[in-house]
Amino acid sequence: MKVAVMTDNNAGFKPSEAKALGIHLIYTPIIIEENVFFQDKNITEDEFYRQLAEGKDITTSMPSPGDVMDMWDRLLDEGYDEVVYIPLSSGLSNSCHSAIQLSEEYDGKVQVVDDHRISVTMRQSALDAKWMADNGKSAKEIKEALEENAYNSVIFLTVDDLKYLKKGGRVTPTAAALATVLNIKPVLTTVGGKFDAVEKVRGMKKSVSKLLDYSEDFMKKLLAQYSIEKIRVGAAGSFRKAEDAEAWLNQVKERFENVTDVYYDPLSLVVGTHTGPEAAGIGVSAILRDK
Repeated sequence: MKVAVMTDNNAGFKPSEAKALGIHLIYTPIIIEENVFFQDKNITEDEFYRQLAEGKDITTSMPSPGDVMDMWDRLLDEGYDEVVYIPLSSGLSNSCHSAIQLSEEYDGKVQVVDDHRISVTMRQSALDAKWMADNGKSAKEIKEALEENAYNSVIFLTVDDLKYLKKGGRVTPTAAALATVLNIKPVLTTVGGKFDAVEKVRGMKKSVSKLLDYSEDFMKKLLAQYSIEKIRVGAAGSFRKAEDAEAWLNQVKERFENVTDVYYDPLSLVVGTHTGPEAAGIGVSAILRDK
């Protein structure tokens, strides 16, 4: 049984990395002033955040059904027996529900995973799926395992400027204006649905400290079921400078010194549309694979 693992670029894989891992990527469209762009293809992070800061009208869409099915067909024609597809969480996009409906035409050969993940936790799902596929699991078995493990992960996030969340309707204009005046920074969390505020503090430094505290508390809960070897911690962010991203990764590594796999992935530009630049996040996950 040869199973292809497919996900979208919101999982944080760079094209070269995904190719080396044997994971297949589809790209989520970004619409800027009615022009369509795709991350890593025809727009850079610097150009995207520059246009975002300029107040350009930026929205996102889901991968087109035609593109999704074309990739499924290509993979099946290339010799794969089945495809397991891990799209962006159904709580954040319609792409998952759309893909589930499309997969009904494939007689079980395509399995769409709804495990409520995004960014660094979505990355872990794709890596788990690839490990299971390499070890002989069917697409259906992989889907079931990932969905059963869905909520053994969490993301905590803080943003530097609430105006981008305000633009997307995540906070009211009044709340955003007041937060700007008082230097309020929200600590947000998601397990694949809308981002909810768990705390609001004054100043980015305190907000980042809270991120680390909440993430560590969640890891301790996972350790009641899993060994430390099964825990993965992903630092994420939309930092404009490489040194800021590196500093954030080192800060996360210092807090989670007992976790062997702590890494950094930039937030996808789709997520960055809503967070704006200089956002910082942490994802904590329990993995399924042995190594």
